[in-house]
Parts: sequence; structure tokens; C-alpha cells
Amino acid sequence: MKLLLDFLPIAIFFAVYHLSGDIVLATLVLIPATLAQVGFLWWRYRRVEKMHLITLALLVVMGGATVLFHDATFIQWKPTVVNALFAVAFLVSPLFGGKTLVQRMMERAVTLPGAIWRRLNSAWVVFFLAMASLNVYVFKTFDEATWVNFKLFGMLGLTLAFVLAQGVYMSRHMNTQPAPGTVDKNS
Repeated sequence: MKLLLDFLPIAIFFAVYHLSGDIVLATLVLIPATLAQVGFLWWRYRRVEKMHLITLALLVVMGGATVLFHDATFIQWKPTVVNALFAVAFLVSPLFGGKTLVQRMMERAVTLPGAIWRRLNSAWVVFFLAMASLNVYVFKTFDEATWVNFKLFGMLGLTLAFVLAQGVYMSRHMNTQPAPGTVDKNS
């Protein structure tokens, strides 16, 4: 459900773009849709993840510039800026408290050795940089409609594939010891 909510504004952007053929109108609709998403998250959970706030701020600035100047370039650069910022956040996270960002996000649910957390974190850095670069390549090389399709289907598909690959990698390194206080049936 949460993943669906995360991609709802971009799905609305996609639908408006394909119904109207107007990226400025689609961007104009995307901004309040994202504001509504963040508002709903606050109402429902009484907290909003930093990722949503960063994305919203960049959308208001870059999407606002797209609408104001009737220039798609601003909204097309937004995914690159967002992904680059996330890459930097994952890269520098060990400098603040010693733990990687991926470890901070997942350590309550998963126990992994420190080297594995570092590899996972490095993989996210590379992934975000690759996505930032790929976004530039697609919007500079292909037409606007192709970029819009890539924004929804390409980025979503690549992200899901990457998350699944990380899950497979993590499963090979997870601690399989029974939790304290439980009985191991194999003993």
C-alpha cells in the first residue's frame, strides 16, 4: 500500500500527460498531488519521511519553474537532482554516527555483518548515481513522451528489480540464529 502511495503522484502526472500531451499541465497537477500525498502521510502517521520532504521541495522549485517558464527541462532534471542527493546522503551517512544509511533504515528488521551493510550502502550509492545519469540520458536522447514513460515504468521497474536483487543478496548473509527466548526445533 505504501509503495502504491509513493508512486501515486507520478501515476497522476503520467495520466494527465497522456490525456493532454502537455507536460506543463501534468506538472501543474503533480505539485498539488504530491502536496496531498505528504499531507496524507502526516495525517495518517504523524510523520513524514525526509525523502518525501526533499522530493516535495524539489518538485515545488523545479516543477514551479517548469510551470512558470513553460519549460519541461526543469521537471526533467528533478529525478537527476533527487537521485544525486540520495547518492550523496548514502555516501556520507557513515560519517555521522558510524552507521550506513541503509543499516539505520533496516537494522530493526534485519541483522547483517558490518561489511554487508557497507556493501549494500555502496550499492545504493551506485544505483542512485546510475539512475541520475540514466534520467539525463533518456531526456536528452529521446522525445518527451518517452521520458514520461521512462519516468513511471523505467524508473519504477529498475527500482523494483534493484530492491529484489538486494533482498536476494541480503538473504544470503542474514543471521539465521533463532531469536532470544525462542526454541530452535532443529536442536
